[in-house]
Amino acid sequence: MNGEGVEQGKGGAPAGGAARLHLFFSYSRTDQKAALPLIRALEQHGHAVWWDGLLEGGDNFLPTTQAALEKADAVVVLWSKTSIDSHWVRDEATVGRDRRRLVPLSLDGSLPPLGFRQFQVIDITKWNGKPAAELFRRVISAIAAVSSAPPAAGSTPTAAGSNPGYPGSVPLSAGNSNRRNLLIGAAALASAGGLAGWRWLRTKADTEIANSVAVLPFRNLSGQSDKDYFAEGLAEELRTTLSLNRQLLVSGAASAGGFRAAEADTRDVARRLGVSNLLMGSARQTEGRVRITARLVDGASGFERWSQAFDRAMADVLAVQVEIATTVADALISTLAKDDAWRAERPGATSDAAAFDAYVKGQALYQIGGSSDTDAQALAAFDTAIARDAKYGAAHAARARTLAAIANRDASIARAAGLRSDALVSARNAIALAPDMADGHAALGFLMMSQLDIPSARPAYQRSFELGLGNAPILAAVAEFSANIGDFANANAAIRRAERLDPLNSAVFRNAGMVAFAAHDYNAARQPLETALALNPRQGIVHRILGDIALVTGDVAAARRHYAAEPSRLSQLRGLAITDARLSGAAAGEAQMARLVTEFGDGGLYQQVEVLAQWGRIEPALATLERALELRDSGLVLAGTDPLLDPLRKQPRFKAVLLRVGLTA
Repeated sequence: MNGEGVEQGKGGAPAGGAARLHLFFSYSRTDQKAALPLIRALEQHGHAVWWDGLLEGGDNFLPTTQAALEKADAVVVLWSKTSIDSHWVRDEATVGRDRRRLVPLSLDGSLPPLGFRQFQVIDITKWNGKPAAELFRRVISAIAAVSSAPPAAGSTPTAAGSNPGYPGSVPLSAGNSNRRNLLIGAAALASAGGLAGWRWLRTKADTEIANSVAVLPFRNLSGQSDKDYFAEGLAEELRTTLSLNRQLLVSGAASAGGFRAAEADTRDVARRLGVSNLLMGSARQTEGRVRITARLVDGASGFERWSQAFDRAMADVLAVQVEIATTVADALISTLAKDDAWRAERPGATSDAAAFDAYVKGQALYQIGGSSDTDAQALAAFDTAIARDAKYGAAHAARARTLAAIANRDASIARAAGLRSDALVSARNAIALAPDMADGHAALGFLMMSQLDIPSARPAYQRSFELGLGNAPILAAVAEFSANIGDFANANAAIRRAERLDPLNSAVFRNAGMVAFAAHDYNAARQPLETALALNPRQGIVHRILGDIALVTGDVAAARRHYAAEPSRLSQLRGLAITDARLSGAAAGEAQMARLVTEFGDGGLYQQVEVLAQWGRIEPALATLERALELRDSGLVLAGTDPLLDPLRKQPRFKAVLLRVGLTA
């Protein structure tokens, strides 16, 4: 893990009687050989240095590293040709910048990335490695200067977390809520001024990054409400395309999608989203033609930086997208800082306007989702898009995601397995057609995880992480998977970026809580879970996790209240079976368990194991666990970190099941 680690340097008081300071040292692992002399010199000077030299296995990685960053007297960042492309180093530098504790150094003469060039950089290219050298004394002076500066106003720690099961945006073994509730919740809180509770997510420095932008939903001016999907689909495609440019910070769909009002105050919207620019627009379809208007607005002043109207035949609508994306990127990024690898057309795109129309219709139906009917309609729309253009990679990925979501809700293990097999074909088609599109790899990773093939899921998720750094749902899915397999360093890196991109996305905060919960850091889990509920009171499995936290910390009555409020029926019954047995006697618990078995059958085997383990019925729990493995119950991917299974954890049969799944006890 680049630049995130924990070794407290040793040494006496600093030379000259100066105060002994605690430093966080951020660098790219590729530069470690060159970084070590500087770290040793700082330690010899008497300062305590946090770096990744002695980090072992990621134990307590999340709380330790976050605490080190937030408490450091100075954050020393070593910029180089490799570190400027490291999202970990950038994230650590962001914390230092926002806390006014940043000391930027250049190892090889490289300029810092955009957003960090307002700080004077000390070029240590010619440093001879000696503590007495003038360059090193300049570094020491810079550290002393920032450590004595007043802290940034409102500077507080950043939460960490995750986002479950990307293809369905639903955690494994949980029910689903309306996906558009993510947008409704954000909009309601924004209009009510309810963002104060988590204003710590966006600091003033974030809003001053010149290359940050939010793409708001385009307005449908056709006068036909059934064409809303097309206008919003245009905006979503532009958001996706721009997010692939690593020189841009693009606000996520759930957050930006919450601002749909025609008369919204652009300065207020930009402030709430933590961006410096807004891309707004509209679309009007008439008799085979479309008029698209787009305008780029400065978030600080509310003035337009650029605007243009495009009158084209519907067949040319995709060319307009490319033109808008190119113009926006050119306006936000200086020529010297351009991402030469970026193209103003997303991987897996189509050149067929009718296929695109079917695709965005399917996307709109999927976002409305949460019911079998709307997901079936979305699937039909994606099939139409593929029938028009068999090489439409994005449509194949969307088809895989939708099939996985449908499978998640099917109580029949046999039917769910068939749906996932079909989805697997689509995911592999998507990757074959567009190997650089994150969506296909994310869908493949989820499906492999669902089939308990952890070794195959791991590289798929890792590739989606590398390709999807601008996509909050994909990052959140990576975080969930990483937490499930105990890789909390990777989970933290992914979820931190997801939070930054989509600060009003309730699912991101739900997953942030899931990551901390999986790490058994229950205090850290509560804040993001409560934020998720504030954004969307119907967000799935949040009450279940809060109930589990209450249960394992000894407050059974509070646990029951949370379980009773949980929208997911499966999670609700499982929790009530545990708590009712403790509060009202065995018969009450058995009644809830009977409902669980009747309503979900073998589709709830993993939840049955949790209940039996909490009842202390070890032998039946182990037998049910082995049956869940036999039937490939996807819930087993949670078993490695699930505290409700702790009564089974020392049992050889339990350990054997974990090994079969690819997890450790």
